[in-house]
Amino acid sequence: MYLRIGFATLCLSLTSLCFGEGFYTQKEPTRDGIGKVYMGREISQVVSQHAIRWLERPDREEEERPSLVMENLELEADDVVADIGAGSGYFTFLMAPLVPKGKVLAVDIQPEMLKFIEGKKKLKRQPNVDPILGTIEDVNLPENSVDLAILVDAYHEFSHPREMGESIVEGLKPGGRLVLLEYRGEDPSVPIKPLHKMTVQQVRREMEAIGLEFVEVRDFLPIQHFLVFRKPVQPNL
Repeated sequence: MYLRIGFATLCLSLTSLCFGEGFYTQKEPTRDGIGKVYMGREISQVVSQHAIRWLERPDREEEERPSLVMENLELEADDVVADIGAGSGYFTFLMAPLVPKGKVLAVDIQPEMLKFIEGKKKLKRQPNVDPILGTIEDVNLPENSVDLAILVDAYHEFSHPREMGESIVEGLKPGGRLVLLEYRGEDPSVPIKPLHKMTVQQVRREMEAIGLEFVEVRDFLPIQHFLVFRKPVQPNL
């Protein structure tokens, strides 16, 4: 009896560690997924550091209009911005000149990406960029320190979206905004693999589950949603 109880307890502990206290379930992975399911959505595979060339491609402006994203972020000069899943820092270095009295925190879990960002920081002489090494469960931001967090085509790849979402909320100032860019999952004509796209309904469901308030969705981009959420000024009781 003791051995059976011990084994059951061990299995429960391992399940909690792997699947986040019941937030996740597991299934047979599809071609582009990891088999881990959160709120009905299979989590996609991660784009590695080998995709830097694709992230830095010269026709990205024409395809995705990041300059319009910058206009719609409505940044203040002294804002502290967190680029979560910064990758090569493509958006980090678009935002940095817009916050000359603030800074951009480039967060990624891949040291190779952060090394690339450090090189760009020196090359571009952009001192207000701070690379931060996160983990799969924590963005490692100081509590209540960030005016805006932005995730560009990154959230759907998080292996621990609940934990990462909660850590982002912790890092946001009360009233701080979270902006997500995700390829439009409702639109089959968007030429992106299905698990690398998200619907507005799914994003809202997952963000509201961690206590964020939905502000708006703007569909001014060719193939992506621009979704805005806000951390409540007063905690939800």
